[in-house]
Amino acid sequence: MEKSEVLVKERELVIPGQTLAVGLDFLPSSGCYRVDNEIKSKLLGLVKLKDRFIGIVPLAGVYIPRQGDGVIGLVEDMQTTIWVVDINSPYDAILPLGEAVGEYVDLNKTDISIYFDIGDLIYAKVLNVSKSKQVQLTMNDYRSRKLIGGRVLTITPSKVPRLIGKEGSMIELIKNKTRCQIIVGQNGVIWLKGEREGLASKAILTIESESHTTGLTDRITAMLDKDE
Repeated sequence: MEKSEVLVKERELVIPGQTLAVGLDFLPSSGCYRVDNEIKSKLLGLVKLKDRFIGIVPLAGVYIPRQGDGVIGLVEDMQTTIWVVDINSPYDAILPLGEAVGEYVDLNKTDISIYFDIGDLIYAKVLNVSKSKQVQLTMNDYRSRKLIGGRVLTITPSKVPRLIGKEGSMIELIKNKTRCQIIVGQNGVIWLKGEREGLASKAILTIESESHTTGLTDRITAMLDKDE
């Protein structure tokens, strides 16, 4: 039997059609497909390895973290003094205990999952990004918190400025018309919670798909007014 082997490294840049692994011990995830005994890439992007799964994060529209960005992330792992957070980027982020909790924690007596657990959604700030793209988060910001309930949308990160609008005008329009709390991460992840989440979601996704067009504010206003 042919030996199973991964031929690429985490975060390696690959091109469409490139063979990523051979053998049946590995499984294709998003951005990949299998041909006989091989897993190949569908697109230009960065490799993401998770257990037996091989995926590709598309290079077009990908979120590259920058210091000071506010991001919405999903806690995907915990270690003794850190949380590992998926921030919709090729690069996972680390939230250290000292940047998450403003008090002394006796690790001999405390399970850090009482603060954040796997599966929790958080809003945090990017504290720093190293040259090797190691991303560190902090909760030391008045807006940072765990996000409970509501719903989550993901849009292309480059469309975030259009969603926010000049001096926050577009997102405030949606908040006011739908009576929803809305938090927009620079990483393209949006959390919303309120009376008319469906309408808010429809407006946000319309802005993403029509961000290049003129008269968008008027069309969004008409959409929100029509459904009131």
